[in-house]
Amino acid sequence: MVSRGATVGVEALEVSYGRTQVLRGIDLTIPAGQFTALIGSSGCGKTTLLRAISGFVTPGSGRIRLNGADITAVPPERRDMAMVFQSYALWPHMTVAANIGYGLRLRGMNRADIDRKISDVLDLLRLQGYGERKITALSGGQRQRVALGRALAVDPPVLLLDEPLSNLDAKIRLAMRHEIRSLHQRLGMTAIHVTHDQEEAMTMADEIVILDAGRIAQKGAPEALYRAPQSAFVASFLGADNTIPATARQEGDITHIRLAEGTAAQLPGSRPFEGPCIIHFRSNAVHLNAGGDTIGLRLAGAISQASYPGGIYRYEVETAAGRFLVDDARRFAAGERVDLTIPAEEMHLFPAADA
Repeated sequence: MVSRGATVGVEALEVSYGRTQVLRGIDLTIPAGQFTALIGSSGCGKTTLLRAISGFVTPGSGRIRLNGADITAVPPERRDMAMVFQSYALWPHMTVAANIGYGLRLRGMNRADIDRKISDVLDLLRLQGYGERKITALSGGQRQRVALGRALAVDPPVLLLDEPLSNLDAKIRLAMRHEIRSLHQRLGMTAIHVTHDQEEAMTMADEIVILDAGRIAQKGAPEALYRAPQSAFVASFLGADNTIPATARQEGDITHIRLAEGTAAQLPGSRPFEGPCIIHFRSNAVHLNAGGDTIGLRLAGAISQASYPGGIYRYEVETAAGRFLVDDARRFAAGERVDLTIPAEEMHLFPAADA
């Protein structure tokens, strides 16, 4: 099986449901062969964007293009795209083979070619021997493979994934992430994946598009977004939701910050603003009892709560600047005094007016 990806273009796209505007001027180009994840809070418009690309939602204005051709008015079945749904959307009365071959029969392919393609898909998804089983006899992970196989059988240039893993248990979900990513790399189709799971997007996608209130808040490679969020919303969405109010002052290539309770620090590099700001940082970026070598912000505190979610300990640390969540591999007791250090490179500063 060989699938060739297509470039998807979205131009000034706007979608409303009644008087509620859901997408507000979306401009996005997804290169051929790229795996793109659309993420954001509930109601941000990510599923609506996917459904507009697929043709199941009609935009109020704007254009959808496939390899440059305007397909805005083209019905879903003629868009050279295949969708994998959250609910699987399989025919329960049909066998695995019949479900996988369904789209091929609609396209008028002859019986011999359909059987050959079904066999190829079963091999690809490690479902050999399952062709004659009914869907109702399969596990959730097997059903998801069949739904994926039905989409892949038609060799789509564009594969659309609408939260396809959300109904699976944690262990199967992890395995399916890597299976889908591996299939994408082998087949070369363009993939657009809607998910509410940040880790899923980070591990599967070449590019992540973060939406907020119907607009693109930021897009880029997973590591670039994680290390350099461009807004307080993106920083918080990607896990940097510990916050400290502060004041910033620029002096050459140094940013001086001061907290309300008087603690101060000097950070390498200048910021494009001065005055009141909010510092965002992640719980796994903090060092406890780190010593004096780390450049950053230092606070004295005490452990107020401790839990063990597995692999690390999660602490709530009370300081004069506030109460923060901190992850650490070492075990501390509730009430124990600690020194908390936030490394300079892990501190994301944004003007207070933008927070």
